[in-house]
Amino acid sequence: MFRISMVMFALLACTACEAQSKTEAAAPAAIYTVSEGNKVDANTLQGWKTWRSMACERCHGAQQEGMVGPSLIDSLKKLSKDDFHKIMMEGRVDKGMPNFAGSEMMQKNWQNLYGYLKGRSDGKIKPGHVYPTDK
Repeated sequence: MFRISMVMFALLACTACEAQSKTEAAAPAAIYTVSEGNKVDANTLQGWKTWRSMACERCHGAQQEGMVGPSLIDSLKKLSKDDFHKIMMEGRVDKGMPNFAGSEMMQKNWQNLYGYLKGRSDGKIKPGHVYPTDK
């Protein structure tokens, strides 16, 4: 009886370890890192630079809260990364959003831009200038 209990315990322990390992492996990598509200990782910084270079604030406002176009603070709470990519590449011409499929900068940096805007939407990145994280 004792031997069967030990075998059952060992099997349960292995199953629990395997489940935890699968959960850890499935956890997605952070799409942005931020400290002090305005110090960000290199990719997020590149996303912010893309935001500035593409002059997105003309429609979405300097703090991404909307003007002519919608608030990206609100939109990024609902949009998936795939939906964001589709909008960036195809646009929403009927709503005044151009497509950026022909922009080399956007082709290279749409994921970084998504990370920056997601950080703003999550309330982790403060509005305004961002800086590289201290190394």
